[in-house]
Amino acid sequence: MNNSKYWIAFSSIEQIDSNFIQRLYNYFGDIKTAFEASTKELSQIEGLSVKKAENFVKHRDKVNPDKAIALVAERGISFYTFEDEKYPQMLHNIDNPPAVLYYKGDLESCNLHRTLAVVGSRRASSYAKDALSKILSELANTDICIVSGLASGIDTTAHITALNANLKTIGVIASGFDFTYPAANKQLYERIENGNGAVVSEYYPTFEPIKFRFPQRNRIVSGLSYGTLVAEASLKSGALITANLTLEQGRELMCIPGLITNPNTEGIYKLLKNGATLVTCAEDILNALNWEVKPAEQQKLFATELESDEEKIFKALEIEEKGFDELLTITKLDVDTLLTNLTMMELKGIIKQVDGDRYRKIN
Repeated sequence: MNNSKYWIAFSSIEQIDSNFIQRLYNYFGDIKTAFEASTKELSQIEGLSVKKAENFVKHRDKVNPDKAIALVAERGISFYTFEDEKYPQMLHNIDNPPAVLYYKGDLESCNLHRTLAVVGSRRASSYAKDALSKILSELANTDICIVSGLASGIDTTAHITALNANLKTIGVIASGFDFTYPAANKQLYERIENGNGAVVSEYYPTFEPIKFRFPQRNRIVSGLSYGTLVAEASLKSGALITANLTLEQGRELMCIPGLITNPNTEGIYKLLKNGATLVTCAEDILNALNWEVKPAEQQKLFATELESDEEKIFKALEIEEKGFDELLTITKLDVDTLLTNLTMMELKGIIKQVDGDRYRKIN
């Protein structure tokens, strides 16, 4: 932990990036020495301009490494530095790896050898979201981990489907943990952090979600993953940036086909024409990545392990979805008891509300 505070201190300087930090670390071979280097020592680094060196020293001198790491600890944020043994190996292998990976949640419970990135449009069509949900649900109860960007649209669908399918999920955000973006995903952040995976960021807690940070975070989404699944993307989109990064990183690129009349599928068909794997079911993903998956530790989703009233509801939904009034008649529960149990079962990811007051079990 002695060197960690210097990695954190570097990371807390907004005026530099991970490329700059890696450059100094590689040159000096020690992060403390790199952080404390003088302008004269920095000027010896080939290709590093005097202006950049002076700019770094000016901002570096305002940073107290002990206070920088204390702020992270106060916020309950965990982290891996680039030289930590537990730093994800897949990120080690990309260009410009994050100097520090901050996280909340249980990153160690995620199987980083079975990571699948999912990207797509923020303004995704219902078709794309339904298709993605169907495909990811077919991976239910396996040790695959879904990685996405916690944005609205496809990202949100990917995370929620993963949670409901008993899959671990990692959300990569484009700001520090002092910010939740989009605000509408606050509960999703919390659900992931509370034992269902992890939310990660390369940014110091106080860094805002500025526009240029979103494409930067895309390299981490693809970099953490063995393959990337694109669910919907226009020709000019962040999803296409991630797709290109996936290819640059030598990872597998896959696409879900969409309606050819939808402008958001133009990018999909461009990728497919250029050799991306077409995906219409989970088996296509497993074949593309040459994965043999293992069942994850089962959640208590089975009727034999449910509470008595939950079991009645679960059995009533065994064959097909049913409305609230139908469930009242079949289960013979009173209105309040049925409502309470339906809510609890939704939170557990056992059932899902569809079309108003109708419910169906999640396979």
